[in-house]
Amino acid sequence: MTATPKTAASPRNTRNTGPGRLLIAVYAVFAISATARAGYQILTKFSEAPLAYVLSALAALVYVVATVSLARPGRTWFRVSVIAVLVELVGVIVVGALSVFDAVQFPHETVWSLFGRGYAFIPLILPVLGLVWLYRRRPSAPAA
Repeated sequence: MTATPKTAASPRNTRNTGPGRLLIAVYAVFAISATARAGYQILTKFSEAPLAYVLSALAALVYVVATVSLARPGRTWFRVSVIAVLVELVGVIVVGALSVFDAVQFPHETVWSLFGRGYAFIPLILPVLGLVWLYRRRPSAPAA
């Protein structure tokens, strides 16, 4: 038997195996729920809290991109995953802080309001777990 060289599809370089599948499933649930929530809010009561609802739509987009990129193999998708999860983490922290300190701008909650309190703080924990998973599953350096 000969050894097979590692490729982009080897277990070391994929993000959609083992616990990664659960992570992707949670991102998919958040992508669907955030998209539905943002769509409903924008279509029915946008004038009541435009900033909050635009941020809900941004959160939905980030969750969709994270879901797709985590499920796809390859270095490019790995980079997209890292960027999406970092944007999510920054978004949760910034929107969470703004919703605490400038509640007037957030009369209605978003997914990221109050650091994801309405979603059991999963929006705050999820990007941390995502970044840990991505770090552990980062692609190996290309052979020279």
